[in-house]
Amino acid sequence: MVYDGNGDDTGANIPPRRTIRHYYGDNVRMLFFVAALVLIVAQSTGADLPFSTLGSVVSAVVLVIAAGVTSPTQKGIHWLNAFLAVIGTLVFGTAAVDHYRAGASILDPSFTYTEALALLSLVALYFTTRTIRGSIQRLRLG
Repeated sequence: MVYDGNGDDTGANIPPRRTIRHYYGDNVRMLFFVAALVLIVAQSTGADLPFSTLGSVVSAVVLVIAAGVTSPTQKGIHWLNAFLAVIGTLVFGTAAVDHYRAGASILDPSFTYTEALALLSLVALYFTTRTIRGSIQRLRLG
């Protein structure tokens, strides 16, 4: 395929998009971004989160930065993403179970937001783990 941006056929070749096996950083990026949005919305609506207002905003900023720098060329970011996902799963999963055991309805905003954040973190952990696994396999296979 040839394209130079002007509509004629004299431009450079555009290579097909290459996919990297077992790279799920794009999924993690989106999950972290959505989790950051949920954190801000939940805190704004008065949900009982396991963080203070400042803690929620700082956590949202950290998630957005981690999402922004996630790249297949930087192997270390995937370990940081895994760490953030583990922390999110533990903190929000524990808070969600505590809310539910305290008698909160599944429609209670505090339970709903903490459960959503726990599930987003858990899914991000899954995809990050798969990315790390694929990266390790690529190193072994050369």
